[in-house]
Amino acid sequence: MEENLRELFQIMTRRFGFLNKNCCSTGGYEISLIQSHILYEIDRQHKPSMQQIAEILGTDITTFSRQVQSLVKMNLVKKTPDPDDRRVHILSLTTEGKYIATVIHEQMNAYLKEVFSHMNEFERETVIRSIKLLNEAMGKSNMCCALILG
Repeated sequence: MEENLRELFQIMTRRFGFLNKNCCSTGGYEISLIQSHILYEIDRQHKPSMQQIAEILGTDITTFSRQVQSLVKMNLVKKTPDPDDRRVHILSLTTEGKYIATVIHEQMNAYLKEVFSHMNEFERETVIRSIKLLNEAMGKSNMCCALILG
């Protein structure tokens, strides 16, 4: 009997909270999923531009710009014109932004640790290896995020 793959991904999406309006509530901030991803990527990269982070996240620059602006208003992100090219803006985390990004990171790690605690070592390694394989295959697909209509 063939598994309903879409259903498996739908359930996983709901359990991860991807459909929630706010993914993280910490330090008095309500952070959306996209904002959480933005904070994570700014923290990971070295002096990234707005365009770089938008590209990494696969988000159009207009939507991305609005999200960054809301993070700037919350005093979590700083947007600085690049001294070499004033059209480019460099993103960085404020002290508060770094704190929030760290708390979210720790919360996610604790959640994943708890989830994986329900598996033995072989199962954990199998799941992690499978996720890596799936991510690689998805990266090679030219149908990413496109709805196919028959």
